[in-house]
Amino acid sequence: MEKLKIAVCGACLLVVAILGYCYVSKKQNEKYEHIINSAISNIVDTVIEKYPDVGEEEILNILRNTKNSKTNILKKYGYLNNENYIQKLENEKNIDKKINIMYISIFGIVIILITIYYNNKKEIRIREVNQYINEVNRGNYKLKIEDNGEDEISRLRNELYKTTILLRETAENSEKEKVSLSNSLADISHQIKTPITSMRIMLDNIEDNPNMDSKTREEFIKEISKQVEWISSLVISLLKLAKFDAGAIVMKNETIRVKELIEKSVSNLAIILDIKNIKIVLNIDENATIFADYNWQLEAITNIIKNAAEHSENNSKIYINVVNTSVFIKIQIKDEGEGISKKDMNHIFERFYKSKNSSENSIGIGLSLAKTIIEKANGYIKVESEERKGTIFEIKYLKWKH
Repeated sequence: MEKLKIAVCGACLLVVAILGYCYVSKKQNEKYEHIINSAISNIVDTVIEKYPDVGEEEILNILRNTKNSKTNILKKYGYLNNENYIQKLENEKNIDKKINIMYISIFGIVIILITIYYNNKKEIRIREVNQYINEVNRGNYKLKIEDNGEDEISRLRNELYKTTILLRETAENSEKEKVSLSNSLADISHQIKTPITSMRIMLDNIEDNPNMDSKTREEFIKEISKQVEWISSLVISLLKLAKFDAGAIVMKNETIRVKELIEKSVSNLAIILDIKNIKIVLNIDENATIFADYNWQLEAITNIIKNAAEHSENNSKIYINVVNTSVFIKIQIKDEGEGISKKDMNHIFERFYKSKNSSENSIGIGLSLAKTIIEKANGYIKVESEERKGTIFEIKYLKWKH
């Protein structure tokens, strides 16, 4: 494309030069013609003056019928033998010739300079691209090389810039994943270390005390079973998160009636709700539906209601409202619990994060998993809370065609 532009530009300049040359040549011929015609006009005037009987038309007919008439007439009357006159014509020709040569030379030089300019500019841009690639190879992804041009090099620069952005994002994500993995491994280690240590102590006690009374032995075994169940829940939750992170989850989307989804979630939590005597107050639009994977959304909603129940006082209420609009389905889950501090609010959806009010058996994954599941269903979740005034979880599923 660049070469084509240079070629077109050069051709245009060449055409202009040729047209200019033709124009100057035409003007020169007109000038010579004018000089000769002036001389002949003087001769005709002289002839008419000396021979008044000879008409002007007869003289013009003689000139038309004479080969090289104008030149012959000038020679006959001594114009071309006049050194001053000849010198004048020669000078005129030389000047005009020099003008023509200068004119053509200037255009030739301009064409050469433009060609050199574009070639140098192209080489400079190519060097810039090479330097940019070298910087990228060194791991420097912060350079900018956008180009608004439309030639090959501009397109190459823009493609390189796009690739660099992808590399930068990949590098940043990789670094974040490393940090996240490191933190996760540390959290998992910490989460598992405590129950394993506790089980080891209890097992050592059982082993070292064969005469331990049956009641104490039974309590130890019961506690060990409880810790094993807790570790099992942790592993299952971690596997679910790992599948989402790896993109290995295939959603089986279907139209879900929100009322049935929430009623099933509440049914799954019947034991904890009965133990704490918590009443669920429902206000649900009967026509509200979402398009998502039923089982995964059931787990997400169940985790959120369970979190509300765990942080609610005995004999309190949890309010669940569902609003159906033309744009989204909104689910609000409001409890009358102790609320969330400002310090904890920013970390509420982080993996393994536990607030100061979390129960001993809390894994710290439920809300993080719920958020991931909801976002996979074209939704998002936010939380509002004030200490000693309860918490509101708000979920919005954006409607989309399917």
